[in-house]
Amino acid sequence: MAKPDFIELPGCEPIPILYEDRSVLAVDKPRGWMLVPVSWQKTARNLQAAINSSIGAHDFWARSRGLKFLRYVHRLDADTSGVLLFAKSPGAVETYSKMFESRQMDKTYLAVASGQVPDVEWTCQLKLAPDPRRVGRIKVDARLGKSAETQFRLLKTHGNDLLIEARPVTGRTHQIRVHLAEAGLPIVGDELYGRGMGDLPLGLRAVRLAYLNPFTRARVEIRAPTEMFLKEFGFVL
Repeated sequence: MAKPDFIELPGCEPIPILYEDRSVLAVDKPRGWMLVPVSWQKTARNLQAAINSSIGAHDFWARSRGLKFLRYVHRLDADTSGVLLFAKSPGAVETYSKMFESRQMDKTYLAVASGQVPDVEWTCQLKLAPDPRRVGRIKVDARLGKSAETQFRLLKTHGNDLLIEARPVTGRTHQIRVHLAEAGLPIVGDELYGRGMGDLPLGLRAVRLAYLNPFTRARVEIRAPTEMFLKEFGFVL
């Protein structure tokens, strides 16, 4: 029987598998799943814990692959959807984590924001640090912050909303969200950095991840579908 092209977890729609090889597996992470330490069990929406449980239960999607281990190698915010890479062994976790840390991963996001863009293309290099006044929030801090760089490009407008391509060179927490907010372009639905935009979901999606396979040196490009995301916010490309 063929291996299913999705991960099936209790209480949610099947999670599509976008790419797989001997070392890694990439999924299209839905909104609402957190990537927090597995030991923190205050939420049933802990994706790593749910996957561990499913592998331990020998669910078919994992059993058909002979999976005994699957661990994320980078993070997406809970309300950010899109390409999320997992490694199939502790060695692969270490190898791919180093690639993210050394900026060997080419990442592309789509963001829906409101405001006036400074230019059609621009780069933000504001340094970022945790905000001591609010747990979980990041702020611009020129003195104590860590270096951060995001390249932006305006793709389309729809009424007051803007469709922006974001390519983070670094991988700081909430980097795209903070850099856009600081440019006067808060992401639609961003309750943490926005200005109260009703019940809209967060307009941020990881749509592409590209890199050289560290073992085979083959070029890998993983893409997540964009049609539903664009339609949700009124854009048609």
